[in-house]
Amino acid sequence: MPESKVRPEAAAKKKLRRLEQVAEVRAEKDRKGMPGERRWVPPVFITTLLLGVAWIVVANVAGSKIAFMMALGAGNTLIGMGLIALSFVLMTLWK
Repeated sequence: MPESKVRPEAAAKKKLRRLEQVAEVRAEKDRKGMPGERRWVPPVFITTLLLGVAWIVVANVAGSKIAFMMALGAGNTLIGMGLIALSFVLMTLWK
């Protein structure tokens, strides 16, 4: 047996009601600050990336004048690249 046809007005009202419910749920999540959100990720990975690049630049430009960087030697490049790699790992956490 075929289904009866739905009036266009009723279908439009049903769709509007569903969209309003979705909007309410999203607004409620924004107000509550859901625990699953990861708003901290972008600032942390950008900071980590810039810190890694700055470490490498400082080590190459002024590493011979800074005592602890002289002691690290080639380890400075490892530290800088490690920070950059960490920032890429953090990027994968961003939703």
